[in-house]
Amino acid sequence: MEPSKEIKTLLKVMSALRTPITGCPWDIEQNFETIAPYTLEECYEVLDAIERDDMEDLCEELGDLLLQVVFHAQMAHEAGHFDFGDVVERISTKMIRRHPHVFGANAASTKALAKGQWEAIKAEEKAERLERRRQAGLDDKGNTKQSLLDDVPMPLPALIRAVKLQKKAGKVGFDWNDPKLVLAKMREELDEIEEALESGDQTAIEDEIGDMLFATANLARHMEIDPEFAARHANQKFTRRFQYIEKQAGDALSTMPLDEMEALWVEAKQDE
Repeated sequence: MEPSKEIKTLLKVMSALRTPITGCPWDIEQNFETIAPYTLEECYEVLDAIERDDMEDLCEELGDLLLQVVFHAQMAHEAGHFDFGDVVERISTKMIRRHPHVFGANAASTKALAKGQWEAIKAEEKAERLERRRQAGLDDKGNTKQSLLDDVPMPLPALIRAVKLQKKAGKVGFDWNDPKLVLAKMREELDEIEEALESGDQTAIEDEIGDMLFATANLARHMEIDPEFAARHANQKFTRRFQYIEKQAGDALSTMPLDEMEALWVEAKQDE
């Protein structure tokens, strides 16, 4: 089989990899659950390439992400649920429906109006889906609905899920309307972390640190900042500054006193 720019070639490759006996033993034994972590990892690889503005890597990582879609679609096809064509048709239908200003008669002259139409149609689609579920006594995922928070996906990165949970609760008024109140809550959480540290109770320490992270995500939400991106940028900043310490210290790094490392950290910070 020769490489090609046609999607049908990739579909044939995946089908061959999953074919019993003649296919790849590793690919054959995979299922939705075992592949899911790779799918999430590839999403982050795409994000990393974008942040580095590396178009060559972005092209490769998008291919890896596309492979994840094809992999899931192939497994679904084998189980008789749907195939890749159904995935394409479903998203095509959704995009056409949500852009009446492009594909229909409802013209939207500004980005704000277009976004408004998108949100309105998305809400209509969700209402229709929920109604079908309600008639069957189920929530949006096919489970017995018990909470407003049930439709916030569990596998999301923790900070992203925290923001979505907070938004859901905020829709019924369980929310602060002033970021300074969130800051006050964070100070309260700091005090509770200190108390937990003094107690030496590891479970309590974990709980209180978790509360602080949740409150931090809440502050970011109120300031219209994505906490996941903020955390990623903080990681990048730490990496740059620590690498400066490594460069300046050389072989003496492992024996360098902390105060000297701190001085180099300040230099790196000032240089930035």
